[in-house]
Amino acid sequence: MRITELLDRRSISLTGTPKSKEEALDQVVDLMVKSGKINDKEAYRKQVYAREEESTTGIGEGIAIPHGKCDAVNKPGLAALVVKDGVDFDALDGEPVTLIFLIAAPNTKDNVHLDVLSKLSVLMMDEDFSNSLRNAASIDEFLAIIDKADAEKASIDERLSDTKIETSSSGLKLLAVTSCPTGIAHTYMAAEGVEKAARAKNISVKIETRGSAGAKNTLTAQEIKEADCIIVAADAQVPMDRFDGKKVIECQVSDGISKAPELLERAISGDVPIYHAAAGSNASAQTQKNNGSIGHQIYTQLMNGVSHMLPFVVGGGILIAISFLLDGMLVDMDSLDVAERGNFGTITPIAAWFKNLGGVAFGFMLPVLAGFIAMAIGDRPALALGFVGGMIAANGTSGFLGALVAGFIAGYIILLLRKICDNLPEFLEKIAPVLIYPVVGILILGLIMFFIVEPVMGGINTALNNGLSSMGGSSKLILGLILGGMMAIDMGGPFNKAAYVFGTAAIAAGNYDIMAAVMIGGMTPPCAIALATLLFKKKFTKEERDSGPTNFIMGLAFITEGAIPFAASDPLHVLPACVVGSGVAGALSMIFNCTLMAPHGGIFVFPVVGNAMMYVVALVAGTLVSTFLLGVLKKNIEE
Repeated sequence: MRITELLDRRSISLTGTPKSKEEALDQVVDLMVKSGKINDKEAYRKQVYAREEESTTGIGEGIAIPHGKCDAVNKPGLAALVVKDGVDFDALDGEPVTLIFLIAAPNTKDNVHLDVLSKLSVLMMDEDFSNSLRNAASIDEFLAIIDKADAEKASIDERLSDTKIETSSSGLKLLAVTSCPTGIAHTYMAAEGVEKAARAKNISVKIETRGSAGAKNTLTAQEIKEADCIIVAADAQVPMDRFDGKKVIECQVSDGISKAPELLERAISGDVPIYHAAAGSNASAQTQKNNGSIGHQIYTQLMNGVSHMLPFVVGGGILIAISFLLDGMLVDMDSLDVAERGNFGTITPIAAWFKNLGGVAFGFMLPVLAGFIAMAIGDRPALALGFVGGMIAANGTSGFLGALVAGFIAGYIILLLRKICDNLPEFLEKIAPVLIYPVVGILILGLIMFFIVEPVMGGINTALNNGLSSMGGSSKLILGLILGGMMAIDMGGPFNKAAYVFGTAAIAAGNYDIMAAVMIGGMTPPCAIALATLLFKKKFTKEERDSGPTNFIMGLAFITEGAIPFAASDPLHVLPACVVGSGVAGALSMIFNCTLMAPHGGIFVFPVVGNAMMYVVALVAGTLVSTFLLGVLKKNIEE
């Protein structure tokens, strides 16, 4: 396949005039759509923007190669935009971009187009080639320049496959691995950059490329054994444990493109750390976790926990909702006393079975959240610490906020222990992953959780209970506002528990309006999340959009925890929106004199709600308020 076969004439513009990076991306996406290869423009645009969020595709020298691979692409294609006056594209060298090639790749097993796209990416690094494209007087000339270069030059993989690891004049045996998240352009451009820099220094290098079509020019065990240094320029998963005990330079894939000479200088100097693979570590260690801004790293680590937790929340929550539904259908609530109503969801044997099964799934929720946050930071040795910390939080007073803290603490404890163990004698260093990390790590984590995290959160919980008790005679509107808001602050944590305990205590005292405000405050966040994922799709990831509607079920069943994954992934925007809506719902419930004699059950106990019609109005109002705020506060997510 030729490069020009992917480049439709309708998708080429030699007179682009964007004023910003966003305008440039939008213009080149519009060009791609004109080719007829995109079935969903917005979905494809989001994918292009999401790739740009991972790292800029402005590679320097006035060139940008954004790309998107998704189901919105019918067939592979290219679009080209020449910007004579240049545009600020956040390029690696800080210079304006004047030549943009956009890549569209479908999610198919047929990857013949990937070799073509990678070849174009490498050709772009030839200054004469890129300059001739910028100065092309017509689209025909533009295409002719590409076709001529395509015919004359071999692909990067063909050239690299001829390269063997040899001892160069400097005595250095060098290997490299390049990989980017999409695996189309930057993987091969980084390989080209390293290969050119090595050739300039008369150093032979073998480079393994790990693109969308799979690993090529794979490094052998013998080559790794004999290598003096290995450069891993990657923003995606690369098998790292095979490099145990070797000198390894780990960097972003963009460094392989723009800083290859500096990487070679480091390799030659020998001032390179020894890589140590943790025992039992994942064979696909992700080098990306060491790259990017601190905020992006924290977000990536957090989302690793949230994504693994989500199935437990959805599965367990819906099973618990079924238990309430069954009891609501099979039991006459008016015939139950206060104590029996407290067991709603477990009154009939079949309901109890569903409740217990859902409870088992829920029991894994916080340990899994903390465990996989920790694993994203400290690899597999941190998983055990995270599970322990999450379980302490689940059984204590700190709830999901405590589990978040436990996950990060666990990960960084492992990083600290690794640094300490690097200085141990070799025979002790080898047993560290199976003895020192778990024993010392869990001990340190336990001390921190029991003597710092739990006491602090427990103190807050006690203070909240005392404060609520003292407010019993104050304004009903304010009390409902506070109780409803508290149910959404930490969704199962100490604030939520304090409000809920206050509500159940009020039932025992014969005061049923407080429990009504508490339950509606807990129902609002999941319902609002579910509605927001339908109305404001740009604000949520695909995974969140897919799971969002299930929150209607959990919200209506008074399972506030359904909103936890969404709050955990973006607490600064989601929590305020949920707190305000829940507060409004709780306040309206009080104003409407709604009452509730059952301490749980959600919509399934509405038949025993006093003033049920206005209770529904309060729930709808609170949900709409939170949904609106979610749409305003949350930023667009580019996938």
